[in-house]
Amino acid sequence: MSDIAIRVENLSKKYRLGRRRVIPNFQETLLHALSAPARWMRGERKVDDTFWALKDVSYGRIASLLEVGTGFHSELTGRDNIYLNGAILGMSQKEIGRKFDEIVDFSGVEKFLDTPVKHYSSGMYVRLAFAVAAHLEPEILVVDEVLAVGDAEFQKKCLGKMGDVTKEGRTVLFVSHNMGAITQLCPNAILLNKGMLETYSTAEDVVKQYLSSGTDSPRVTFDHSSNPNAAALITRLWIGDSQGEAISIVDVNKSFTIGLEILGRQRIKGVEISIRIFNSIGHPLFTTNLNPSGSEVTLEKGLVQYLIPVPSHFLAPDTYSISVAIHKPFVEFIDQHENAISFDVKETGSQMWRYKSSEYGNILVDFPWQKSD
Repeated sequence: MSDIAIRVENLSKKYRLGRRRVIPNFQETLLHALSAPARWMRGERKVDDTFWALKDVSYGRIASLLEVGTGFHSELTGRDNIYLNGAILGMSQKEIGRKFDEIVDFSGVEKFLDTPVKHYSSGMYVRLAFAVAAHLEPEILVVDEVLAVGDAEFQKKCLGKMGDVTKEGRTVLFVSHNMGAITQLCPNAILLNKGMLETYSTAEDVVKQYLSSGTDSPRVTFDHSSNPNAAALITRLWIGDSQGEAISIVDVNKSFTIGLEILGRQRIKGVEISIRIFNSIGHPLFTTNLNPSGSEVTLEKGLVQYLIPVPSHFLAPDTYSISVAIHKPFVEFIDQHENAISFDVKETGSQMWRYKSSEYGNILVDFPWQKSD
């Protein structure tokens, strides 16, 4: 067993939120003190403005720790920061020089190498920082949301480099909200909740727990006080699992349902019930109708529920909204609700997990390819 350089036990980190404190002059200090009783009588109390980033966390053994960007100085150029960062890590100038060209090529910031990094965009800064960190052979590489920076090509290089590090017997501590990357790259994962260690298990189990601990399940009940005389009303709309039970987040690799409840106040012939899906920037993706064949639909009096199944691996990870309507085509809208509900589809390891939906579209399809003779 190797020697332990750092052991993490009962680690906590607290921040105090609010405005930066300004040192008052004597007059302001005196007035503040004299007004204290009045503030107390008005009911003003001291507000707890602390935020725990980590609270009583214990895990693993770490031989050396490197955070992306550690040791960078904003006034120095990219070139100088490569040598400075390497020196902080205990590398000799000769060792840094041997890997210098490889670092620069990987980062893609060669044109700006002699520019102070304070003028870099956040993306350029992190690209160079990751390039330095990944090439200077730390025993443990801590990577924080690097996949959120840069284009698909740079992200691919980052993933490849992290893979190389692990193959060499070193460790990557990967911090990310990209569930697909976590399930594909990490055998185990840690879930933090309000700064505290909640779960340590396989990556798949931790991702499942994270997705199930989201916000309340998307479910909308509509108020129809402004439409008292409508012949039919849309009463509820929700997102559910394959059985119709309400869920908070959709897994890209699992089928789900759109639940719809309608109250018919009278029997109506020739109606159409339709649902439209929009992506996060408001572009309509598709519409599904109760009667896709175009045949006439009669809505009976009473309460009826529909479950619209959506297959797995169909909607790409993104935020979506739903509009729903009951209408007689080219005659009248009986009831409608625009952007009535929104929901998130999360990446958990689909074949497109390396990329963003903005790069390949919102609809995932698996057309059969046939080789032509």
